[in-house]
Amino acid sequence: MIDPVRDLDSVREATERLLTAVDTLDRTRLSGPSRLPGWSRGHVLAHLARNADALVNVLEGRPMYPSAAARETDIERDSGRPLDVQLADVRDSAAQFEAVARLPAEWNRTVALRNGVTDRAARVPFRRLVEVELHHVDLDVGHELEDLPREFVLREIAFLAERFTGSPQVPPVALSAASGESWTTGGTAGARVSVEGPAPELLGWLAGRRAVRASGLTTGGGPLPVLPPL
Repeated sequence: MIDPVRDLDSVREATERLLTAVDTLDRTRLSGPSRLPGWSRGHVLAHLARNADALVNVLEGRPMYPSAAARETDIERDSGRPLDVQLADVRDSAAQFEAVARLPAEWNRTVALRNGVTDRAARVPFRRLVEVELHHVDLDVGHELEDLPREFVLREIAFLAERFTGSPQVPPVALSAASGESWTTGGTAGARVSVEGPAPELLGWLAGRRAVRASGLTTGGGPLPVLPPL
């Protein structure tokens, strides 16, 4: 069951963990590469701040971003700022998102995201939690998928499995975590593929974070499917 208020508490905690981890970076490491192709750690922090602003727009009924080009321009513009400015921006934008999200509202209303995607307002806090948790790993500052809260990992696997359900680019897939949880995803054409392994490895594959390091997964019925980009 979706609990947006509880998710907002989790967002605040995850944001504090990220800010604490990044606070020790020097200028060289801040401008160094993240795990996202073409992005420095500064790009990741800039994106987190601008994403918080964008989700405020979503909750208040405005377009998430003025345009795809404006989104990219803003991230590039803000990526090279000093660490104290970056941290203040991430913290302040996160606080503004939380303030807006905690206002009395109809959580069952439909909101518009990017690229024609819609969702219930109640799931926006979890979407923000995904941004903070996964990008903490992307920053490459010693925080790994295995360090993410177990509840978050399982929820995000379910969320991504739902996202790929019905995709003609993905064969039918049965997912099984070593801890016993299971999900199905993919389309209907072709032979069913089974994918099993530790939940963090399943998340890494589904989220495009472990395309090369999927050695912790075992498959049956075919090779590990190549997933379309998120």
